[in-house]
Amino acid sequence: MSTGSPVGSHRVVSPAGALPQAADRLDPDPGIADDEVRISVERLNLDAASYRQLHTAHGGDGEAVRAEVRAIIERRGKMHNPVTGSGGMLIGTVEEVGPRSPLGLKAGQKVATLVSLTLTPLHIDDGLARWDGKSEQVPTSGHAILFGRSIAAVLPPDLPEHLALAVLDVCGAPALVRRVVARRASAETTVAVLGAAGKSGSLSLAAARDAGAATVVAVVRDEIEDACLRGSGLADEIVIADATDPLRLAKKVEHALDGRGADVTVVCVDVPGCEHGAILSTATGGTVVFFSMATSFTAAALGAEGLAADVEMLIGNGYVPGHADYALDLLRANPHLKDLFIDRVGEETE
Repeated sequence: MSTGSPVGSHRVVSPAGALPQAADRLDPDPGIADDEVRISVERLNLDAASYRQLHTAHGGDGEAVRAEVRAIIERRGKMHNPVTGSGGMLIGTVEEVGPRSPLGLKAGQKVATLVSLTLTPLHIDDGLARWDGKSEQVPTSGHAILFGRSIAAVLPPDLPEHLALAVLDVCGAPALVRRVVARRASAETTVAVLGAAGKSGSLSLAAARDAGAATVVAVVRDEIEDACLRGSGLADEIVIADATDPLRLAKKVEHALDGRGADVTVVCVDVPGCEHGAILSTATGGTVVFFSMATSFTAAALGAEGLAADVEMLIGNGYVPGHADYALDLLRANPHLKDLFIDRVGEETE
């Protein structure tokens, strides 16, 4: 048993010299190096941008979505959507732990991987037969490999696995929102969350409130999402707006904030084209946090330059120390937030 690269470069099939996330194909061989961990896979969670793109591309045909996801995994040795560049995460049971693994995991533990499927060697052996292609969560079987420099969390015993998976899939968002809002150290900080009714969006609302934001504005796409958030206590104002229409979006956010932009704007919308609206909705000297994998960072950078917008722009990279525990604690502390997640992912059926 040899020691692999802690960042997984030894699993890259092509191109030579790439790291796993940028690779075209990974080797998901079940034999592990002495610093790796093999997981028996039980469920994948596709990220929202990837699933929306697949669903839209196939006109909602679940069988076609399933066939494409299966083909991607078989072709690339990982779940890496070539259109969105994103993947998701998974849950499973630890099968084998290399003697030099630094992750602290033990065989038999039920865990969620907190690293993207775009860099996780993955093999499925059931053809995704139990998945209808009509949800982000994918029941399946197979195995996945974690490297020495990976992240995983033992699933909490007090929450259903599919619910915990949905929270952990986006746990980087609330942790970074809390950090950004807290650093402003102002009792008058305002926060606007675009895509506020989704998983990362609703958690970001809760984190902004927890961090002491004075005013929290939820931006949603329609009356249905407005109704979901009404009475939840997660936002002070709810704005219905198309996040891809920059001028109208900015006008509505400013109206909700008495004529000025937000100090912190958080983008959790899972469709492209929200960059300029987010920038225009942010006050001079404010911060835009991009969490959506549908974001074009070229459009964001050049758009801010072209708009002469003095805003800080951050990429939510999905990792902040303690992010998993923090997101789960937010869910436990807020029954309305928990209800939103249950409505989205449904009751456990297996």
